[in-house]
Amino acid sequence: MKITTSAVAGTLESSDVYVKVEPCDKLEIEIESVVYNQFAEEIKKSIMEVVEELGVDSGKISINDKGAIDCVIKARVETAIKRAGGEN
Repeated sequence: MKITTSAVAGTLESSDVYVKVEPCDKLEIEIESVVYNQFAEEIKKSIMEVVEELGVDSGKISINDKGAIDCVIKARVETAIKRAGGEN
């Protein structure tokens, strides 16, 4: 899937994650999290699973995590990517 526009998903509420996806020449992932020191690798793994599943090879994905669980992270990333790729 090609990222053609900017899109967001999620909120900045506790136990949620705010995801912003933008067009970019390469794949960039930025993670900001209240639990970064403990779960950075798990968060990145969840993001990459969705990215690979959707066939995304370029775009900037910015994550602002407020302690979301794995399935919430995946759902928010998928929603933002599909919105940015023109799917509703």
